[in-house]
Amino acid sequence: MKKFLFTFLAAAFAAALSISAQQDMKPPVPKKVPSVLKIHGYEIVDNYAWMRDRNEKKDPEIIKFLEEENAYTDFHMGKHQGFVDSLYKEMLGRIKQTDLSVPYKKGNYWYFTKVEEGKQYPTFLRSRTSDGASPEILLDQNKMAEGFQYFAISIFEPSDDGNLLAFATDTTGYRQYLLQVKDLRTGEILSDKIERVTSAEWSPDGKYLFVGQEDEVSKRSDKIWRHELGTKNTKLIFEEKDVYFNSGVGRSRDGQMYFIASYAKTSTEYRYLPANAVKDGTFSVLAPRREGHEYYADFDRGEFYIRTNKDAENFKVMRVSQKDPNERFWRDFVPYNPKVKIEGIEFFKDHAVVSELENGLEYLRVMDRRTRRAPMRILTDESVYTMGLGYNPEYDTPVVRYGYSSMITPNSTFEFDFASRKSKLIKQQEIPSGYDRSKYETVRVWADARDGIKVPISIMMKKGTKLDGMSPMLLYAYGSYGYSMTPNFSTNRLSLVDRGMIYAIAHIRGGSELGEKWRQDGRMFKKMNTFNDFVDCSKWLIKNKYTSADRLVIQGGSAGGLLMGAVMNQAPELFKAAIVQVPFVDVMNTMIDDTLPLTTEEWVEWGNPRDDKKAWDYMFSYSPYDQIRKMAYPNMLVDVSLNDSQVPYWEGAKYAAKIREYKTNDSIVLLRTNMGAGHGGSSGRYDRLKEIAFEYAYALTQVGLEK
Repeated sequence: MKKFLFTFLAAAFAAALSISAQQDMKPPVPKKVPSVLKIHGYEIVDNYAWMRDRNEKKDPEIIKFLEEENAYTDFHMGKHQGFVDSLYKEMLGRIKQTDLSVPYKKGNYWYFTKVEEGKQYPTFLRSRTSDGASPEILLDQNKMAEGFQYFAISIFEPSDDGNLLAFATDTTGYRQYLLQVKDLRTGEILSDKIERVTSAEWSPDGKYLFVGQEDEVSKRSDKIWRHELGTKNTKLIFEEKDVYFNSGVGRSRDGQMYFIASYAKTSTEYRYLPANAVKDGTFSVLAPRREGHEYYADFDRGEFYIRTNKDAENFKVMRVSQKDPNERFWRDFVPYNPKVKIEGIEFFKDHAVVSELENGLEYLRVMDRRTRRAPMRILTDESVYTMGLGYNPEYDTPVVRYGYSSMITPNSTFEFDFASRKSKLIKQQEIPSGYDRSKYETVRVWADARDGIKVPISIMMKKGTKLDGMSPMLLYAYGSYGYSMTPNFSTNRLSLVDRGMIYAIAHIRGGSELGEKWRQDGRMFKKMNTFNDFVDCSKWLIKNKYTSADRLVIQGGSAGGLLMGAVMNQAPELFKAAIVQVPFVDVMNTMIDDTLPLTTEEWVEWGNPRDDKKAWDYMFSYSPYDQIRKMAYPNMLVDVSLNDSQVPYWEGAKYAAKIREYKTNDSIVLLRTNMGAGHGGSSGRYDRLKEIAFEYAYALTQVGLEK
């Protein structure tokens, strides 16, 4: 009895000590090693530059520090682990774990993927029939991924006759893909291997592959090769030497024309080669590049079709004969309408489909080129939604696929019949645990920005939510590169909204939601509009009682992580907490280093602070890492990935360290590093879902919604 009592007391004492130690756990305190940058007459001291390591095998001291940060994050979120697990199970219950994608036709086969319960990755299949009967396994990504913490497939390109498959894989998350070829008749992986591949196209006879390749250091896609299958004959046919430009190879849907596209942020140039000349022919320039001219070329029926911003800020479509495609002969195919941005156009045997953007909404307009019926927009039932063309590789087709969803309508695949002009739903996302759309509502509101501009915000919430300022909110935004954040559907968000949290997307300047001017007004020397818009949207939402400052959690990743850092420097009092994902926050150090991936091509988007003092001064004024100062900051969860090639891990690591050093309040800053992934997080679907559950658990617990 005494022995039992002693053991019990000892265990209780040890537990008390453990709890006390946990309560007293402090964040890691990284060393300071002053590094002085002298530029444009300034001296900038960086105490955390030592965290940067570009070697494949990182400095053990850095790894130890990141692991200590992970342990600190685990300590703080450990008490919520049960909630994280329950969210994960809840989210998993909404996923049809064994499922098939909608088969698409290419040549003599129908291609599709299958996911199976318990497996992280899809299996790639094909069948002779549209119903997927007697499927043939092409790639089993689960088997291919064995032994790897990360495994991704990018290129998946069957040859015209369906005998060969070109595919590319990445096993680190660094987005550096190895191209291989599989003989689908024998199952043999051929000896052909090309590293660092970014694009690939077969020749019509399957004897050659045109391949785009990136530079090993800068990761700029600068070379196009023609590889003869089964030989060492790999010929360089184009090299993009301008550091502002990337390049890629593609092919028209009718298979008759190949293109090499050279593209910068504000300029493009296309070269073309007829398919009957792939062996010995030379690519010709369609229209020489010039600053400010963006154009995108396609080919059909002996003519080039060019989507261009020449005298058309929101783009128009021109056409010109293959015989003499000189720019002076271009003539209108889709005339310019300043109210409508043309985002793309795709050609089929008798039809063309134009992707349009008007007043922040997406439309698909179908043009009948055989009967000359008047063009028509595909009808939608909702006022706030997202829609876009799906993958339609067949040229001669009676139908075209498109995707549709809204914040309350599950992801849906439709077929539009060109003859009847009617849409048919062929698959809608199933939610096994159940979903009642009538319980939710989605609206679009317009916030007042400080310069008088109206900024749209898409909102999803429980129907009947009172706008009394008491509702918590997760506000998401991006606002860069002209990328529009569409109001799409996510089963994962239901875990927020079902608990009373409002989910919102701020469509701030820098995206293209309201056309090309919306993009241009949020880049270069107008970039501050992006940050101001987000702050003003937050103020508007608080003023109109959608939420309150102590109930508002914000989220953004990559360039959206830059956004998070900038707005917290500008108005930290507006936010309870922030989820800052793979954040581009160490702007100045990154943008003066032309050896880093992406830097040189980004100079056209942000400015070149290395060579231009004006650019330095402007960018420095919003650079999140450089503008950290002594003040109260919100709570933060900063996510980075060790193998991230787009935004290196050290940006977020340095940022978290400096925030902790400067903040004047007791807010908690967590740094979490994925030690085996890249920019997009984990590659396996279950692993990725666990990451989302963790992030949403963080958001919910910040506003007291752990239940």
